[in-house]
Amino acid sequence: MKKALLLGESWTTHMIHQKGFDSFTTTEYVEGGQEFTAALESDGWQVTHLPAHTIETRFPSSAAELADHDLVVISDVGANTFLLSRAVFGRSASEPNKLEQIRDYVLAGGGLLMVGGYLSFSGIDAKARYAASPLGDILPVEMLETDDRAEHPEGAPVTVQAPDHGALGGVGSDWPALLGYNRTRARAGAEVLARVKDDPLVAVATAGRGRTGVFTSDMSPHWAPPPFMEWSGYGPLWRALAGWVAGD
Repeated sequence: MKKALLLGESWTTHMIHQKGFDSFTTTEYVEGGQEFTAALESDGWQVTHLPAHTIETRFPSSAAELADHDLVVISDVGANTFLLSRAVFGRSASEPNKLEQIRDYVLAGGGLLMVGGYLSFSGIDAKARYAASPLGDILPVEMLETDDRAEHPEGAPVTVQAPDHGALGGVGSDWPALLGYNRTRARAGAEVLARVKDDPLVAVATAGRGRTGVFTSDMSPHWAPPPFMEWSGYGPLWRALAGWVAGD
């Protein structure tokens, strides 16, 4: 059985409701990625989801435990979540660098897939901060060091450049438009399989003995609108991309 570790894809929203003189607050916790998880599990994958707030305590504690996974997926959670635990930030204690552990896992033969979002790649206000991280040199794209979001409420068309590549699952060249993505630049030697506007959407590469891939838009709303989430190619695309990056 193939195993994937999904990191991120969760958020807490704290709202202030102002009604004249009075106000009150509500808080909502949401986990995304269910459709992505279902797509992989339908093909025999075992997916372990670590929501963003659990990465600190539940991230694999050893190289062997991390290597037990065929694929690591980082989606919509910034580098600081991996680097600044309560021990480091609050007590100035040292501990292993989780992003270095992921890099070493890939170089030793693992697979890493980064999926877009407001806290992927560079992210909103450049807060995701992956460009200068240990993952910056192994992904198939070069990341910006400024806010990299490209918002397209009108819908950004997708151009498939390599429809026959195994990482695209034979879903053809007619993809639904997306509402936004993270802007990146293709790295020399990488394969750009699909573009959104003129920027990489799907790209893959090798790194050491492993493989890396990116999908620079969301796996879930809001950048992935209903036509994309309901598209017949949604499941086959993710299964193929995950399988290729994992070394199939």
